[in-house]
Amino acid sequence: MPALAEILSTRPSRLPPRIADRPFCAVCANSMVAAEASAFLSDDVISYLWTCDNCGYGFVTKHSTRIIACN
Repeated sequence: MPALAEILSTRPSRLPPRIADRPFCAVCANSMVAAEASAFLSDDVISYLWTCDNCGYGFVTKHSTRIIACN
């Protein structure tokens, strides 16, 4: 894997997660559909490993499953 980056999704989205959180490769802008692997880091945080099929660039994203109350 040529590179590793970590991104934490913090803002809630009104779009379904499959559309709103679909990552794009930072090197070639290819959109990615499915993560290579995932892991629970805690009760409310999931980490995903992504590798671009087009250029091989790899990175990790972290997402919170905690529901944020909007007042």
